[in-house]
Amino acid sequence: MAEITKLRPGRKRARCPICGRPTEPAYRPFCSKRCADVDLGRWLDGSYRIASEEKPEEPAAPAPKAEEE
Repeated sequence: MAEITKLRPGRKRARCPICGRPTEPAYRPFCSKRCADVDLGRWLDGSYRIASEEKPEEPAAPAPKAEEE
């Protein structure tokens, strides 16, 4: 059987990175489904980015159209 670990007295519980409330095991590292969804939304809309000095690639030039005879 899996060993269940208990929190030691005096050990602080982890906090939700979105709202700061204590985390819930079902939604860890968040406190609720709402905070998990807020985080997912931030990933999807590009709010979380890693800064870099690389320039985006230029789009490839369109292929020339073949002349019809």
